[in-house]
Amino acid sequence: MIIKQISVFLEDKSGRLTQITKILAQHDINITALSIADATDYGIIRMIVGRPELAQKVLKEQGIAVQLTEVACMVIPNKPGGLHAALQILTDHNINIDYLYAFADGNKASVVIRSASITEAISVLQKNKMKLLQTSDVYQI
Repeated sequence: MIIKQISVFLEDKSGRLTQITKILAQHDINITALSIADATDYGIIRMIVGRPELAQKVLKEQGIAVQLTEVACMVIPNKPGGLHAALQILTDHNINIDYLYAFADGNKASVVIRSASITEAISVLQKNKMKLLQTSDVYQI
């Protein structure tokens, strides 16, 4: 249930995101989900990729600051209140979300969540019959 996400720290310069996607493409690493958070002089790119350990290795070899982070990905209905219901379960169990990002596909949405207590979050979601993606759902074989 734990999915490894890569977080890349980049200077805010033209072409840096293109450089990252080129490196991943050259190593046949697929990007399943992506989120970019920016600050004044840098950005944090969070990605779910097909082969996270390889992605970390090849990016580090190019001098790019990258780390692996454990996240979970829940599947919710893509309808009004779908996200609220899932978040209410976590709130009811005092689980804080550090950040999340989501993407919709038809009548369902996938929500990547990061919590300091990710294993506890996963346990609570499972006990409440929430569907979670497996690594086999997002990683390349």
